[in-house]
Amino acid sequence: MYRVSLDNFEGPLDLLLFFIKRDEIDIYDIPIAYITEEFLGYIRFMEELDIDVAGEFILMASTLMAIKAKLLIPQAAEADADDMLEEDPRLQLTRQLLEYKRFKEAAKKMRDLEAQAVKVYRRGMDDEELLDNADPAKEALQELTIFQLMETFKELMEKAKANPPVHKVQKRVTTIARQTAFVKQYLKEKGRSSFKILLQQIEDKLVLVTTFLAILDMAKEGTLWIYTSEDDAAEFEIDLRIQGSESGS
Repeated sequence: MYRVSLDNFEGPLDLLLFFIKRDEIDIYDIPIAYITEEFLGYIRFMEELDIDVAGEFILMASTLMAIKAKLLIPQAAEADADDMLEEDPRLQLTRQLLEYKRFKEAAKKMRDLEAQAVKVYRRGMDDEELLDNADPAKEALQELTIFQLMETFKELMEKAKANPPVHKVQKRVTTIARQTAFVKQYLKEKGRSSFKILLQQIEDKLVLVTTFLAILDMAKEGTLWIYTSEDDAAEFEIDLRIQGSESGS
């Protein structure tokens, strides 16, 4: 079966930061038992989708379990509070996350500056250059993570499992290429569309998973724009990324 390599999208620190932001967790006081279960749950879900789990995710899972085990060891009652803080097994992970978060924020600022520079029209620009700079697709949110998409897709999969089909149907044979063609045709006809509504129309579980992988692959290849709603962080819209001055609808 076709496999999508997750390390082309995000890494394990991105997943941990996703949990911290989603659940409003204090990065200086990470509930390791809870985070470990969530992290392992996502790895199992990725394997279920046949997404190639990079070795760094396995390493992080092992690190989290090792920290969890250390926290279960009783601390000496007479230990000094400062020593206990310095020996907190979560400390190194917190430092890693803070450093990584700083790099991500710095990269975002650089992208914002680049986006502002694109909007500056220098004297003598021709019509074609103005059209390129006015491309509405540039509204696409750049900080969207693969894990936000997976969170929404997990909800759709859980609903599909909770409402299994009453009648047995013949098993469908599908491929990433076929579902990529389906998504492209759908977006050509409908234009910018809801990610949820598109997938909710698919009843077959195999086709649903394959379509999701096709969308991930299109995003990775840069042929798809993904937008988020200001009102609902779990609501996404997708559209074809058309080069030049053509419209995506």
